[in-house]
Amino acid sequence: MSGASKKAFALRLDPAVHAAVERLAAAELRSANAEIEILLREALARRGINVTPSDKPRRGRPPSKS
Repeated sequence: MSGASKKAFALRLDPAVHAAVERLAAAELRSANAEIEILLREALARRGINVTPSDKPRRGRPPSKS
């Protein structure tokens, strides 16, 4: 993984729920994983728990030291 790492874990879903997530993700042009993360963030926000996004990894060449 690059820069910011993400927590990986096994998630067991009902096949019908997984199919619905995949359809929604395809409609939004996202991966199922990204769609699940967005759905979780929305559900947390509705409960009053705001999760600030992590810093995005820096891309490109590091600044020169000269």
